[in-house]
Amino acid sequence: MWLFLAFLLVPLIEIALFIQIGGLIGLWATLAIVVLTAVAGTMLVKSQGALVLSRLRDSFQTLRDPTEPLAHGAMILFSGALLLTPGFFTDTVGFLLLVPAVRSWLLREVAKRVEIKTMQMGGGPTRASDPRDDVIDAQYTVEEPSDRNSPPSQWTKH
Repeated sequence: MWLFLAFLLVPLIEIALFIQIGGLIGLWATLAIVVLTAVAGTMLVKSQGALVLSRLRDSFQTLRDPTEPLAHGAMILFSGALLLTPGFFTDTVGFLLLVPAVRSWLLREVAKRVEIKTMQMGGGPTRASDPRDDVIDAQYTVEEPSDRNSPPSQWTKH
């Protein structure tokens, strides 16, 4: 239901804003603003995306939880789509999503409403492995085949 309302209301809001702003400043100025916000938004998305990508790499290298940089990256991607969509309302929301403080606030609000379940593989805390732990002490005997004409087994003596 919410998605339906968004697809209905956002275009209506955009049309109303185009009519109001176009009536105030004229057609060409309105179109120029739409094009300029798309260009400026593209440059800002590129720089913000590079910054978040570097934070994501750092979190992987230091083995920290990458959830926050991934969420910021997703919001930046969404803001880029909004900024490329012609309109004043979508541009405003897109530019707001490029502000790190707004994204952090939005993440906190979403985290209040979402139950996060995690899964961890392995059995408890990890420790540095000792190379001697990989040694298996065993006794064995080499058995020669009784029939020399039989095909060799998968096990061979070198």
